[in-house]
Amino acid sequence: MPRKTYPSDVTNEEWHLILPYLTLLSPDAPQREHNLREIFNALRWIIRTGAQWRYLPHDFPDWQIVQQQTQRWIDRDCFENLVHDLREMLRLKQGKNAQPTASVIDSRFVPSTPESGHRAAYNGHKAKKGSKLHAVVDTLGNLMALCVTAGKVDDRKPVEDLCEQVQALSGENVRVMFADQGYMGEAVTDDAEFQGIDLLVVNRPEGARGFVLLPRRWVVERSFAWVTRFRRLVRDYERLPEVFAGLHFAVFGILMAAKFLREVVPPT
Repeated sequence: MPRKTYPSDVTNEEWHLILPYLTLLSPDAPQREHNLREIFNALRWIIRTGAQWRYLPHDFPDWQIVQQQTQRWIDRDCFENLVHDLREMLRLKQGKNAQPTASVIDSRFVPSTPESGHRAAYNGHKAKKGSKLHAVVDTLGNLMALCVTAGKVDDRKPVEDLCEQVQALSGENVRVMFADQGYMGEAVTDDAEFQGIDLLVVNRPEGARGFVLLPRRWVVERSFAWVTRFRRLVRDYERLPEVFAGLHFAVFGILMAAKFLREVVPPT
């Protein structure tokens, strides 16, 4: 008897696009016992709803199977590779070069949970305990690099590492990185310049009050807004920072695959 369908289920078109990135074994491998598409659908359900692994509906494969396979995908950078390839294809569709010359950096504070408590730290600005997600996107808002730290870590500290990731990914093509006022300082500027990137701080207009749409800067804020539609990422529910980072790549893969099919693949 077929299981019920969920709004989070992958479509046939999306599955044909994503499957090559998730196939770590051949489809007829003797050790494969569970349908890979059903495992991926179960992961999508978990990410979308924010439920605990043990609350996975029983018409999916066992939660332990889904969790273990998700860990394998993250360990092998499957979602990361999917995001990087989709970003190049979406950029080419927009008439841009496959590799960007400009990027945008920012951090997102994520409240902690008992599972992430070992790395949660008090953030005086937010007056809360939690983690930080530091991310770099291109000027279209597509994810390039990220890292997870304790909530008290200064935004400027991971800049050199993120710049190094971005340059390795783009073939040292990125020349400019836009940032907010939290990235001001000679030391952080030198860290970016060491990787061949000019860190440009976009300041708020003098005397401005309330929300102001800042040039370039708004792109990364929109990217953060995209991922908060997936309830699993609203808080840091993961024990390992690598898993929390990997689930962000999984979400961007889901979003970018849908966008690719809307904008690049002609309707049949």
